Amino acid sequence: MTTITPSLTTLPNGLRVVSVEMPHLNSAEIAVYLRVGGRHDSRDKAGLAHFLEHMLFRGTAEHPTSRELEADFEAIGGCINAATDAETTCYYTRVHPDHVTEGLRLLSVMLLSPTLSGIEIEKKIITEEALEDINEQGEEINPDNLASRLLWPGHPIGMPTIGYLDTIAGFTDEDLRGHLAKHYVPANAVVVAAGRVSTAEVFAAAGGFFSPWAGPPPPFQEPVSEVQDAPRSLFVRDSDSQVNLQIAFRGFPRNDRRLAAVRLIRRILTGGGCSRLHLGLRERLGIVYSVDAQLAAYDDTGCFAVELSTAPENLALAVTEVLRETLLLATEPVGDDELGRVRQGYFFDLDYSRDATFDMQVRYGWGELMGMVRSIEEDQAEAAAVDAAAILAASRELFAPARLNLVAVGPVKAGVKREIAAIVRRYEGEFR
Repeated sequence: MTTITPSLTTLPNGLRVVSVEMPHLNSAEIAVYLRVGGRHDSRDKAGLAHFLEHMLFRGTAEHPTSRELEADFEAIGGCINAATDAETTCYYTRVHPDHVTEGLRLLSVMLLSPTLSGIEIEKKIITEEALEDINEQGEEINPDNLASRLLWPGHPIGMPTIGYLDTIAGFTDEDLRGHLAKHYVPANAVVVAAGRVSTAEVFAAAGGFFSPWAGPPPPFQEPVSEVQDAPRSLFVRDSDSQVNLQIAFRGFPRNDRRLAAVRLIRRILTGGGCSRLHLGLRERLGIVYSVDAQLAAYDDTGCFAVELSTAPENLALAVTEVLRETLLLATEPVGDDELGRVRQGYFFDLDYSRDATFDMQVRYGWGELMGMVRSIEEDQAEAAAVDAAAILAASRELFAPARLNLVAVGPVKAGVKREIAAIVRRYEGEFR
């Protein structure tokens, strides 16, 4: 089994550089992570972190337009991409191993010399993206955004990362340059390269290209302090043939030891054809095409969300089935065979990641940024120690009714809403 060990150096300006040598592969992945995302936006500037991420593609001092920038990345086997979430922004691309140095140079050019031109065009583009989450009445219909609003009301982490139509329309060049100067600073960033790379080359290239980068310490982050003490529900009417349902439980922060059990709980519920909710909702009842669960863990809070779509007449049954399974996990120990099968599947996925440059740059680049560097072997050992008692204890806490947030988007009738309210009340009573 290939053991993968990262190397780390810190430049004089505070920028951390990570190299992950994977000499058995024939590709490389490079990225720059920044510890800034949607939770760092104010309400009147909601979406600014995401908007700035887009603007860095519109040209640099070296590239008059995005076409020239894209062409330079393509010339070295790359396709530059980026993502912004609640807490981080990442610029990343695969490149040919022979061109890692040039790839790092191009990333430095993007971050250190953006022109930020074409702001009005970008507003139109992102407005179109935002409109995908809004119905003809102007209401939000993205279940993820609605669940975040329920989970963290009044806090920036509860706002949509993309922002609102009014905030997008109001962004100015001053906003962008202020955000860039405040958050795009070396002490708030990590450069990572993974794959068939040379650590000496990566460190030398990053030191040469990113050494001019300077800036103040990153700003203070507003903590999540609001505590949920009762179930919450939100129904948004939308003219669709199905109802999009999300049942989101307020979860655990990123450094919580119970997350090892929660990762396995996710697999027990929705981790493939043998998972409980797949067997129940699809194979036994036939009321969904698919069902999934997402786990999010932040600095000071988290979320575990079950997501599905179903016909309006099946909505109450779907809610009943999901809550039946979460109640079972919180009240009855999982069997040895089921836990062993789920754990082994997790081990296999960890081993598969040894062949993925993207997975390794996330593990060691994002991990370094967030103070969560963990080897595959550490994850395996932690999961191996999770027994039925740990699953039961974590489920008992995670799936408590006071943590429940239910969002349904679609043609839901008043009678069905009352039925679902009764189902949630019954869940509260049975949980005690």
